[in-house]
Amino acid sequence: MSDLKLSELTSGKPVKIEKDGRAICVARVGDEVFAVDDTCSHSDASLSEGDITDFKIECWLHGAEFDLRTGEALTPPAVAALKTYSVSVDGDSVTVDA
Repeated sequence: MSDLKLSELTSGKPVKIEKDGRAICVARVGDEVFAVDDTCSHSDASLSEGDITDFKIECWLHGAEFDLRTGEALTPPAVAALKTYSVSVDGDSVTVDA
């Protein structure tokens, strides 16, 4: 079952989905789609409300940045990485494996 439609994802505009009880931030960068935990590892803030630059997402609350490809925390105050999820795209269907 598809979680999202590729045509509904705008490059640089993250969206939040719920899957198996988890809040997941899904982000399209060009033709690629990434999925990471939606909650910042530094504080209880939704990353899907943040900004994307290249392959980085910035938490709107304290400015911590994470690599969407690896989940790695790139800037303080966050130090812990985010969980990443496998994403498959089949035509217009986007599926996140949680």
